[in-house]
Amino acid sequence: MEEAVKLLKDILEIPSVNGRDDEGAVAEYLSEYFRKHQIQSKVRRIDETHANVTAFLPGKDRSRTEVWNGHIDTVPYGDLEKWHTDPAVPVEREGRIYARGASDMKSGAAAMVYALTHLPDLPAHNIFFAGTCDEEKKGLGAAELLKEEDLPDYDFLLIGEPTDLRLGVAHKGCLWLKITLKGKTGHGAYPEKGVNAIHYTYRLGEALIRYVYGFRHPLLGTSTAQIDQIRGGVAPNMTADSCEAVLDIRMTPGLTTEMILEKAREILEELRKEAPELSAEFEKLNDRRAFSIPETEPHVRRLRELLQEAGCPATDIGINFFTDASVLAALDLEKQVLLFGPGDPVMAHQPDEYVELEKYLQAVELLKKLAVSKTE
Repeated sequence: MEEAVKLLKDILEIPSVNGRDDEGAVAEYLSEYFRKHQIQSKVRRIDETHANVTAFLPGKDRSRTEVWNGHIDTVPYGDLEKWHTDPAVPVEREGRIYARGASDMKSGAAAMVYALTHLPDLPAHNIFFAGTCDEEKKGLGAAELLKEEDLPDYDFLLIGEPTDLRLGVAHKGCLWLKITLKGKTGHGAYPEKGVNAIHYTYRLGEALIRYVYGFRHPLLGTSTAQIDQIRGGVAPNMTADSCEAVLDIRMTPGLTTEMILEKAREILEELRKEAPELSAEFEKLNDRRAFSIPETEPHVRRLRELLQEAGCPATDIGINFFTDASVLAALDLEKQVLLFGPGDPVMAHQPDEYVELEKYLQAVELLKKLAVSKTE
């Protein structure tokens, strides 16, 4: 399995920090790797620093297609003094490979690519691999992929995000909701003559947060929300007549953006009973829906069997962060999404990020077997 390890190290050595590096360099490398193994592959340039890589493997049963996805960008290195190795250079030590992206998620992407290029037989169904850029920010790569004519119709989406070889059967959605609230200015000595937009923005936000926390999931816990940005007012002695705030809302399955916006408008109308001059605009800065997949779904059942056969715990987990699934499958609730990868989610975005080599190699073997398994 030296070649599998080399593939991982090679793409870890290609810098792809989102917003700084050319993520397309990783796409070019992976495309060439596919072609070297006689697999059809393309690189789609979006701009100077963003590109996707795709590959297509025809299956024995060509009536069905599944999509395997991994993102090729990473977050910045952070405080270099907190690293014990150079995050730009993969270092193998005591059964681990340390580097930025080792866990999130170049190990997941590399495991998919190596597995697909070293299958013992044709895959049971068509497999479309998509290595997407810009996942760590706006999902530009996934959004661009939806525009491409060669993205096939599919019913199952496998995402190689870090799950520590557990079955990621649910993950939260994310809504960044910007609230722009207008009130009425006045002299600070006479607050009753004005309508304080900051005050009412806070009240609206707090009421919305309480609503969000009322939704739970057995693996994901509660939905969450917090006000992460706020600004308003003109001077210390003037009633603030405007305020802008941004809420970071993480939604469990069952809670949708539409439900949140409807509740926000209801809360606003309640506040307008006290202050009829109030008005507000709601803007979605980021909108990623939540997902869950039933334990009876055939890929879930088969991967659980493979994990048990390999002596690995076949544990279900929920993922709190969003993924490209919330773009790729945003418009079709029938598409089934499963997260599975060798990285540890706890190590994502952390100093001294690493992946355990044993789990990376186990992921390769499990993915090979999954690819050739006929699922009904």
